Amino acid sequence: MLQKLNRILLKEHAWFQRTIKVVWILLLSVVIGVLLYLYSVRIDLFGLFGGMPSLRAIENPENDLSSDLISADGASLGRYFLYNRSQVTYDQLPAVLVNTLLISEDHRFHHHSGLDFWAFLRAIYGVVTFNAQGGGSTLTQQLAKNLFTLNPQLDGSLATLHPLARRIVQKNKEWMISIHLERNFTKEEIIAMYLNTCSFSNGAYGIKVAAETYFSKQPAQLNIQESAVLVGMLQNPSLFNPRRRPKNALSKRNEVLAKLYQHGYIKAKTSYDSILRLPIELKFSRQDQNVGIATYFRTAIENELKRWCKIRGLSLHEAGLKIHTTIDSRLQRYAVQALEENMSMQQETFDNHWKNENPWMDPDGNELEGFLDSRIKQSETYRNLVNKYGADNDSVDLMLNLKKPMTIFTWKGDLDTLFSAIDSLDYYKRFLQAGFMSMNPQTGAVKAWVGGINYKYFKYDHVRQGTRQPGSTFKPFVYGMAMEAGYSPCLKFQDISPTFKLTGGRTWSPPNAGGDRGTGEWLSLRRALALSKNTITAQILQKVGAENIVDFAKRAGIKSHLDAVPALCLGVNNVSLYELLGGYSTFVNLGMHTEPFYISRIEDKNGNVLENFVPRTRQAMSEQTAFKMVYMLMGGVEEEGGNSTTLPEDLKSDNEIGAKTGTTNNASDGWYIGVTHNLVSGGWVGGDEPSIHYREWALGQGGRTARPIWEKYMLKVYADKTLPYKKGEFRRPSASDMMIDCQSIEEPENEGSFNPNDQH
Repeated sequence: MLQKLNRILLKEHAWFQRTIKVVWILLLSVVIGVLLYLYSVRIDLFGLFGGMPSLRAIENPENDLSSDLISADGASLGRYFLYNRSQVTYDQLPAVLVNTLLISEDHRFHHHSGLDFWAFLRAIYGVVTFNAQGGGSTLTQQLAKNLFTLNPQLDGSLATLHPLARRIVQKNKEWMISIHLERNFTKEEIIAMYLNTCSFSNGAYGIKVAAETYFSKQPAQLNIQESAVLVGMLQNPSLFNPRRRPKNALSKRNEVLAKLYQHGYIKAKTSYDSILRLPIELKFSRQDQNVGIATYFRTAIENELKRWCKIRGLSLHEAGLKIHTTIDSRLQRYAVQALEENMSMQQETFDNHWKNENPWMDPDGNELEGFLDSRIKQSETYRNLVNKYGADNDSVDLMLNLKKPMTIFTWKGDLDTLFSAIDSLDYYKRFLQAGFMSMNPQTGAVKAWVGGINYKYFKYDHVRQGTRQPGSTFKPFVYGMAMEAGYSPCLKFQDISPTFKLTGGRTWSPPNAGGDRGTGEWLSLRRALALSKNTITAQILQKVGAENIVDFAKRAGIKSHLDAVPALCLGVNNVSLYELLGGYSTFVNLGMHTEPFYISRIEDKNGNVLENFVPRTRQAMSEQTAFKMVYMLMGGVEEEGGNSTTLPEDLKSDNEIGAKTGTTNNASDGWYIGVTHNLVSGGWVGGDEPSIHYREWALGQGGRTARPIWEKYMLKVYADKTLPYKKGEFRRPSASDMMIDCQSIEEPENEGSFNPNDQH
């Protein structure tokens, strides 16, 4: 009996031993199998799993970062981006946002090393019981997914079999990458990197852009309910988008707030209940290339920045550069406001002036026949239709006249309507356009740049890209050459039109703006410029020579081609507003030409300075010549009947101002340049083409169309006491005896006795 019992025990013991052995074999097989599998994933065995990011890539994770354009006073002027993503550091994140994130998404974040075993078990339990209790991924795993594992370039052949197979491999990669991230970065760095890599829908990537897009704030300014909205979006940005699905977003926000209360972050029940009742108060502003206070400026300098980046092997749209500019966001905002305030009123006047008539005219004042038909053929829409249907196909005309839903620009806000391509062209050609720029004449720093009335609808830049005839705003360069030749601002000329002999035996005697060829009155050069006398300006050109005027203008800062012809004195060669202001600044800066510049330095994404920029300067004329021209320009404000004598007293009192208006033939272009001791600013107003203008010269002259922009701008600048731009006097030449007093100069007996070489 005992032997039988022993045999039974031995038999059962053998079975137990075999079971233990099998369990160990299975366990070891699983462990070895898992290790072999993970190693296979690591080395991408037979190309099944896809590549892993390099150790260097994991240790130095890169994003496609937008490059920031930053004003001189530290404000954002816009970004260059493929994906609108901008980084913040952990120090720039408010505690309320960090705590909301951790409590909602990974409350054991500071107690694991990238993988959370308990969260993993919770996720498995949720799948088995069909009662999801939350995901098993840690913040570190989600960061790994954002940075690397969703990259289709890292997929292997298994990924093509089934989405589940692809996701399993991705998950395994996340585990390995997470462990490496935890080894190489602090917890704070991982939090910052995670928030910088998340998508928040509406083209917003990263917490900085998300805060700007949904709440018009920087991350550090977010409160608890705003933080809860953004953290709630992380699980499904589209489903919990507060703009598109406000009910879903509110429900999710309150779910996040409930977690904060349950974990004791919100301590008082009354506070919790109060926050729950608050609505989501959005201040939505989509951060695309059409918005911002310096949209024209950002686009105007983009190609220049691309060339700079190409030389250094960088991508402007992906490198995360910090581009520091000379633009002052406050002056830029005042310039935008001044231009918009003036142009909305100008457009109303222009529309009332033309009523239902077409404003495009030939030089004789007749409507241009076939204007819209000829212009539509220059459009991209027309070219695309021709490529699709053929030039002679009736479908081209049919499609050009097909009305479609369209959002159009109005001065009262965007308007949804039904327009065809022809309707749209007809509508937009009737708008007056404008440009405005302001710069510091001593440093050359551009402080404000407004290239048009609305960048979203009118992309063309009227500061530097657009060139038009400057009219009388070119005259200071004519008089400047006279001052350099030894003329005095006080020298008097008779108001009579000279005669020029042209080729072919023809002659030309320029009239004044009113049509007369002179009154015969004797006027000082200062007064002649203030009254913008074409007759006397033409006499100056006769005496000093057109070639010399071209040379002087080039030295002063004009870069466009200038023809050395008699009509040069009336400003018939196209120039840009950018060039004109650079030239006028040379006068204010006592003859030192400082090339207008707008970039002060460029830093990489970590704040390391890649290059500092300094303005290019050269002595273009003597201090005495330059100051005589400043004195001449001051005549526009001080001489009776001058173009700027009616400036508001708020501008003129305790302040020295020089100014010049300009108006071209048929009032196609209206200009105004105003100079003070520390700001040279000016504007242009005109139609999209020179043929589009007022019928009456008086309505379209620069003093009426462009001067109000300068006035409004300067009043806003002087009203802001935080700005360094105060009223004051122009700098004088170093010679203390440089005094100009035209009151003591008597009229000469006749013009023929004048000899410029004897005058000073």
